[in-house]
Amino acid sequence: MGSKSADNFHWPLLLVTMAILGIGLVNLYSASFATSPQYFTAQLVWLGIALAVALPIYLVDYRIYERMAYIVFGITALLLVLVFFNRSIGGSQRWIDLGVFRLQPSELMKITLVLALAKHFHDRETPLKGFSLKQLGPAWALLFVPVVLVLLEPDLGTSLLLAAIGFTMMLFARIQTKTLLILFLAFLLSVPVAWSYVLKPYQQKRILTLLNPESDPQGSGYHRRQSIIAVGSGRLTGKGFKKGTQTQLRFLPEQHTDFIFSVWAEEQGFLGTISLLILYLALLLSGLHISGSAREKFGALAALGATTLIFWQVVINIGMVLGLLPVVGVTLPLMSYGGTSLVVTLSAVALLLNIYARRRLF
Repeated sequence: MGSKSADNFHWPLLLVTMAILGIGLVNLYSASFATSPQYFTAQLVWLGIALAVALPIYLVDYRIYERMAYIVFGITALLLVLVFFNRSIGGSQRWIDLGVFRLQPSELMKITLVLALAKHFHDRETPLKGFSLKQLGPAWALLFVPVVLVLLEPDLGTSLLLAAIGFTMMLFARIQTKTLLILFLAFLLSVPVAWSYVLKPYQQKRILTLLNPESDPQGSGYHRRQSIIAVGSGRLTGKGFKKGTQTQLRFLPEQHTDFIFSVWAEEQGFLGTISLLILYLALLLSGLHISGSAREKFGALAALGATTLIFWQVVINIGMVLGLLPVVGVTLPLMSYGGTSLVVTLSAVALLLNIYARRRLF
C-alpha cells in the first residue's frame, strides 16, 4: 500500500467536508432544538457510525472495490426488493426495520451504482467514436433495475437522482452523438407515458404546482411557498442563530431534512448562503481534480461518480428549496438529518480520498 504522507492526502477535500459538516450540525441544532432535539442527538450518533464506515473505505486499496463492485451492487438490489416486505411508512416502503435503526437501501444504491458502472466501463475499451446505443445495453440494465425498484417504493426523487448519476457517468465514458440524439428523442416521447402511467397523483400535483405556484397554496404548494418565504426573509445577513421565525414557529415542513437549506438561508442570510455554496463548489472541484489525477480508468470513473453523487443532490435539493424544481424529497448532503444519507456521503468522500492517495501506484 502506498505511503500516506501529507502530499498523498487531499487536505482541501477533508477540510471543506469538515466545514460543511460543522455548519450542518449547528444548523440542525437550530432547526430542531425547540421541539425535536432528538434529531440533533441522533445525527451525532450517525456521524460516529459514518466515520467508522468511512475510515476502512479510505484505508483499503480501492482496487478491491473494483473486484467486489457487482457483488455489492447485487446485494443492494436485493435489499431494494426486501423493502417491499416491510411495513409502509407515510405511504412509502423505503426502509428495512432492523430494530435498532431503519436502513434505507436506496441511499446505499447511490454509491454501489457508482462502483458498478465504473467497473463496467473499466472492463470495456472505449470505441473511437464513443459507445453506441447497443454497446450501452449492459450499462442501461445496471441503471434500469435500481431506478425502477426505487420508483416503485415510491421515491421519485431518489430514482431521478440515480438516473442522473448513471447518465452523467455514461456521458463521461463517451457516447456517440447519434446515440445522444436518440436518447433525447426517447426521453421526450416517454414524458406523456410517464405522466399517465408512472407518476402518482400527488407527484403530478407537485409538478403542476411548480408550473402554477398559486394553484394550491395551502396544499401541494405549501412547502414551496414557506421555503421561499424563509429564504427571502433572511435578506443580506440573516436573522441570526435560532432566531428564524419561519423555522422556530414551525412554518417550514420537514425543516430538519429536505428544507434544511431554508433554515440556513433564513438565519444566515445571503452572505451565509453564498459561503455555503462556495464550500460545496470547493468540494465538487476537489472531486473533479481527484478524478482527473487518477492514473487508471476505474479510479477516474469511480471518483467522477462519487463527485456526481454529491453534485446532483445539491442541485436538486437547492432547486427544490428555491422553487425551481418540484418537491421530490432529496436531502442536502452533510447538512440534512438522515443516518444512511450521511454514511453514504462520507463514504463517497472517503472513496475520493482513497483514490487520490493511491494515484502514484500506477
